[in-house]
Amino acid sequence: MKKISLAGQIFLGLLLGIIIGAVFYGNPAVASYLQPIGDIFLRLIKMIVVPIVIASIIVAVAGVGDIKQLGKLGGKTLIYFEVITTIAIVVGILAANIFHPGTGVNMSELDKTDIASYVDTAEKQETKSMVQTIVEIVPTNPISAIAEGDMLAIIFFSLVFGLGISAIGEKGKPVISFFQGTADAMFYATNQIMKFAPFGVFALIGVTVSKFGLASLIPLGKLVLTVYGTMIFFVLVVLGSVAKLAGYNIFKLIATLKDELILAFSTASSETVLPRLMDKMEKEGAPKHITSFVIPTGYSFNLDGSTLYQALAAIFIAQMYGIDMTIYEQVSLMLVLMVTSKGIAGVPGVSFVVLLATLGTAGLPIEGLAFIAGIDRILDMGRTAVNVVGNSLAAIVIAKWEGAFNPEKQTEPITQAS
Repeated sequence: MKKISLAGQIFLGLLLGIIIGAVFYGNPAVASYLQPIGDIFLRLIKMIVVPIVIASIIVAVAGVGDIKQLGKLGGKTLIYFEVITTIAIVVGILAANIFHPGTGVNMSELDKTDIASYVDTAEKQETKSMVQTIVEIVPTNPISAIAEGDMLAIIFFSLVFGLGISAIGEKGKPVISFFQGTADAMFYATNQIMKFAPFGVFALIGVTVSKFGLASLIPLGKLVLTVYGTMIFFVLVVLGSVAKLAGYNIFKLIATLKDELILAFSTASSETVLPRLMDKMEKEGAPKHITSFVIPTGYSFNLDGSTLYQALAAIFIAQMYGIDMTIYEQVSLMLVLMVTSKGIAGVPGVSFVVLLATLGTAGLPIEGLAFIAGIDRILDMGRTAVNVVGNSLAAIVIAKWEGAFNPEKQTEPITQAS
């Protein structure tokens, strides 16, 4: 009998989770049994992400060793991220204007969710300026940054450390060997942890459906359909065009990432696939120093699905309250999102926090978020999958831009932990 692939196992877990959640809808016992399984899986992944990022960046940078080349790579990467996320915001605003998902929504039919914890986080973040956010990329204590999982500070420290190792020449070779061994060991650990993925997916989706039920989607069905339809358009048309310009095929990328996309979609966490994205994009032909820098940085600066959703949701809330936003107000909203979506990167519940900060600045009622908080998990699954595609494509585009893409170096098939 043929063994079921990892993608098949995860999809099966997703399907069974939806069935169990629907059968036991409203039963709190389901969450008490399943949530620990889902939490263990997410914690296992989070446990290995930081060591993999640190080790991979240090090895890659020490191998390149040219600060000018790294500066050029960083500049190209940030320009690309800014252009693509701005397009995502524009696509989200246009979709909201074309389909009007918030027009005619009866707010009395919607469940209201408490968003007090998000408001607190947003207020704390709004007191920080963009300049302050940039300053905090430089850690005063790298160990503290590692403990807190502050990805941008970790990336900065790893870049500096890698350059230092490269500068000391022969003396740095044992250190490079140590971090190369660490990276290899962590990638092996990733493949072992992925065997637990179907159970984690089953538990997490089961809890979600048992809490909110499939019926919770009906009053906000137009929003869900608009968000998912726009995201599919963005991936196939916008990212597809970018891939074509770079001489790559978006469908090939989606096929390569099928396991990771199902996993990211089911768990609504892009962290679950970070190690495997770096590994797969390297095997696709992007060099290690590019994948190790571009993909982790993209997790803070290139969240295409999240920025698209934030733009669409902001206008949805305006429509829900009968507020007719002028072109000028929508352009202002776009400019605010361009800043807030970068400045609050890495905060838990980031899309919600960004929306709170944006709605307040744009003069829209933040209470509107309480109506969509109940289905945010369903929307989060879609935007997480788009983020994964966007960051994977970014590694390929930057590698092509640098003239360093080499698909012929694929000496071994991409392994599947099944």
